[in-house]
Amino acid sequence: MSLKTIGAKLFAKKVRWDIDKWSSNPVKTQEKVFKNLILKAKNTAFGKDHNFEKINSHEDFVSQVPIRDYEGLKDYVNRVVEGEADVLWTGKPLYFAKTSGTTSGAKYIPLTKESMPTHINGARNALLTYIAETGKVDFVDNKMIFLQGSPKLTPKNGVNLGRLSGIVAHYVPKYLQKNKMPSWETNCIEDWEQKVDTIIKETLPEKMGIISGIPPWVQMYFERIVTLTGKPIKEVFPHFNLFVYGGVNYEPYRPIFEKLIGKSVPSIELYPASEGFFAFQDSQKEKGMLLQLNSGIFYEFIEANDFFKTNPKRITIGSVKTGINYVMIVSTNAGLWGYNIGDTIQFTSTSPYRIIVSGRIKHFISAFGEHVIAKEVEEAMQQTSEITGDLIHEFTVAPQVNPIKGLPYHEWFIEFKETPRDLNKLKSLLDEKLRLQNSYYDDLISGSILKPLKVTVVPKDGFTNYMKSIGKLGGQNKLPRLANDRKIANALPIETT
Repeated sequence: MSLKTIGAKLFAKKVRWDIDKWSSNPVKTQEKVFKNLILKAKNTAFGKDHNFEKINSHEDFVSQVPIRDYEGLKDYVNRVVEGEADVLWTGKPLYFAKTSGTTSGAKYIPLTKESMPTHINGARNALLTYIAETGKVDFVDNKMIFLQGSPKLTPKNGVNLGRLSGIVAHYVPKYLQKNKMPSWETNCIEDWEQKVDTIIKETLPEKMGIISGIPPWVQMYFERIVTLTGKPIKEVFPHFNLFVYGGVNYEPYRPIFEKLIGKSVPSIELYPASEGFFAFQDSQKEKGMLLQLNSGIFYEFIEANDFFKTNPKRITIGSVKTGINYVMIVSTNAGLWGYNIGDTIQFTSTSPYRIIVSGRIKHFISAFGEHVIAKEVEEAMQQTSEITGDLIHEFTVAPQVNPIKGLPYHEWFIEFKETPRDLNKLKSLLDEKLRLQNSYYDDLISGSILKPLKVTVVPKDGFTNYMKSIGKLGGQNKLPRLANDRKIANALPIETT
């Protein structure tokens, strides 16, 4: 055992102890975060505009600070981007994380001196809690690859601007610098396909221990290696024994990953976003990710079914229940206040507080009042593919409200590894599994308002080519699992039968 592995085990034990301490006192931990945030920001422009000096409780906060998305906070953010200090948080931010918006165009999310460590420590602690629980530590002596955005930064009014994953690349600890891949030069390549090919050349000779990234783009990396070498990943990288991912649910990809790898590999899920590092999987035995309650982020939750009502009820951590779909609202030490990040979550546990990401509040199908969410279609797909054995490369779902003839339906666009011989069986199983999860959808089928779903086959590389066509190939970009319109559906290539 090397000195590095011994040190990692000792550090992991300390970090686990620290986590257990705050996670066993969740309400007090959040109360402390809340008070510190209000105190720190009371003299900012936002704090003065919203009477922070009079806020002493969550009730006070709700009365003074409305729920906002980026559009609602944009006037304040623009002042920060233009170089003004003490607007949303004290001083000026260290960075702006640039993300692609929909209605807003490019979004600039501030990262501050206080918020930056949470982005770094979250991923680190995910690995350390894995070590603490399993005792497995050999990967720290091997290479680690992180498929991420370019670390190139651009100055904007005295503040560096870049992609979150690229910004985080500047903070890799010294003890990991020799292990981290790809090289800095390769990481700076903007063209994703060229970048993947260069990464393959760099990594093939190495002892890869950890591979990390968004599942669809890691899948592309694996597929090209298998094509190039003619070998499964387990033979190319015999020391690969931990997959770290975030951004999308891994379960629909797991069967095809295990075929590409040639074995099952333990995985750790992360929940990073430009707005904050919210959660990570701290146990291989329990479902869900541990919500980071002590990381300078104050959380509020609104039941998703009530979100679009006038003045929906905002609750704090002590009032949440398992199994309910919540919209997560955050206030942070980067200066986001009552901020709707757009994600919906469900608690899998309240002791400690663990969550899963169930979808996006704007990504659902409810053309007929069914409100089908991402979690439901992903679980239906996972359960179906486990029965049929079909390997799914990628998929998305859209409603067909105005068919040429007959009743409307949900249309599933699926790219298979190999097109199934019996599409009707797969279609029937998908419909059955979705009906079991969503009673509204079941009622619509039973009442002959909708007919059972339709499966449309997308040809090989169809989704990759679609993402390329909209300039979102690779990096942290991900395909929406479902939508309430047909914008994506109408742009996809389909196989003719």
